[in-house]
Amino acid sequence: MGAYPVVLVNALDFAVLAATLLGIVGYGLWRTRRDAGLISYLKGDADTRALAIGVSVMATQASAITFLSLPGQAYESGMGFVQNYFGLPFALIVVCAVFIPAFQRWGVFTAYEYLGRRFDEKTRRLGAALFLVQRGLATGITLYAPAIILSALLGWNLSATILLSGGLVILYTTTGGARAVSVTQQLQLGVAFVGMVAAFGVVVASLPADVSLGQAFTVAGKLGKLDAVDFSIDPSRRYTFWSGLLGGFFLALSYFGADQTQVQRYLAGESSTRSRLGLLFNALLKIPMQAGICLVGALVFVFYQFERPPLSFAPGVATSPALEQAHSAAFAARHDSVRRMLGAPDALAAAAAQREALSADARLNELRVQARREAAQAGGARPPGKDSDFVFLTFVLNHLPRGLVGLVVAVVFCAAMSAAAAGLGGLASTTMVDFYRPLFRPDADEAHGVRASRWLTAGWGVVAVGFALFANLVENLIEAGNILGSLFYGSVLGLFLVAFLLPRVRGSAVFWAGVCAQVLVLALYATLSISYLWFNVIGCATVMLLSSAFQATIFRAAPAENSRRLKRTV
Repeated sequence: MGAYPVVLVNALDFAVLAATLLGIVGYGLWRTRRDAGLISYLKGDADTRALAIGVSVMATQASAITFLSLPGQAYESGMGFVQNYFGLPFALIVVCAVFIPAFQRWGVFTAYEYLGRRFDEKTRRLGAALFLVQRGLATGITLYAPAIILSALLGWNLSATILLSGGLVILYTTTGGARAVSVTQQLQLGVAFVGMVAAFGVVVASLPADVSLGQAFTVAGKLGKLDAVDFSIDPSRRYTFWSGLLGGFFLALSYFGADQTQVQRYLAGESSTRSRLGLLFNALLKIPMQAGICLVGALVFVFYQFERPPLSFAPGVATSPALEQAHSAAFAARHDSVRRMLGAPDALAAAAAQREALSADARLNELRVQARREAAQAGGARPPGKDSDFVFLTFVLNHLPRGLVGLVVAVVFCAAMSAAAAGLGGLASTTMVDFYRPLFRPDADEAHGVRASRWLTAGWGVVAVGFALFANLVENLIEAGNILGSLFYGSVLGLFLVAFLLPRVRGSAVFWAGVCAQVLVLALYATLSISYLWFNVIGCATVMLLSSAFQATIFRAAPAENSRRLKRTV
């Protein structure tokens, strides 16, 4: 048996999906139909308002991985993933106070252009190159992740699904540049919000009639799905308050301060005030948004306390009759324990039922793992992704009414396209401003710059689609994106913090410190088993410490022109 049978989207769902996607793309093309200058193409309209900046920034983060994988993460491990964002509000305050004024004062197109003015061209290109590697891979993941799940559950061809979403993104991003990205992201985030609210309502309505919403929260809490804070100091634990506060702070600081996909969003503001208000909008709403998505996953878990879940949510996992029988027995035991826990006459009886429910739940998880292991040993096709990545969409396909299924699938596509479009815009602008124009065509006119930027956008789109076509992820999808960021962001952030905080350090010292830090982070990732968030701290701290040491020793006799330049910059 394994997962539920594939439920193909019907004509109504296809109509909703097609109307949503084509409507958003068409609106973006219509709004940006007039010829754009290079500044507008790379940065967006100068009159972009604070709310539009805030929505665009949030939409850039809310990829399809968020809406697909995060509910499954909560279903499997609870709401602890939210801790990853505890440092984000503090990071955004620092970006508003330090990064935005520096970028606005110099009128830069990319964050790395600032590094060139503060240090030298090789440091600028080191930061830009690290961004291009990380974001180029990450953009491929944003296209691959939803496609692998949609194709597996809906029976669609994987390559065709990737080409559909990737092709639409390339079309409007190449045509309209940063303006098209900003315009479409506002609609895409709106669709995502409506779809998730609808899914939340259906989950609640699907609970048994004698189970109230309050009782559903009780079940989720008693079975560990609402535990959002863990104060453990064990560095091997992936999600803790401390890793989220410190590691999450550095991850968010580097993402919002040194990742061109985000910098490009708030550089569109004509003033520092608008850019700051846009970021503070995210500081206030990001954690509640992520918690809300996790809560949907926790309620899906509660739903499956009363209706038997599939032994494997991932399709294509063949299971034996013996495993299915054991799974049915474990589910019956958990269901009975949950019912007794809700109807317990006293706290002692409720605690006993809770222990039995937790034991039965652990048994169900063991059987899920065993099913995948036996399927792999039998030589069958390896299930794509992690089982939890398929939880939410499996629920959607089997329990949402027709039409709403198409809307939620549209949410997935919209989020994938939004994040991918922002990635292509950041990749194209960085390649254009930090490599192509200064190295190959420094005297090119504006018309040539726009044409070249369009070709670069299309080229990076082809690269991202190509990577997505050959990607093969083994981690939980939302973790894969954050792990990839954590391996590069710390070193890039270190370059910027040296620029802002260490005025005596000059180009050669910080350049080699950045190279050494990146090598160290990759080596530690290959050899240590610690939370990936700590790599942001390690990379950043290594750049700052080594650059100071190199400046005081190896590069002590270097000319001081950059120190004078700092006085103009910061």
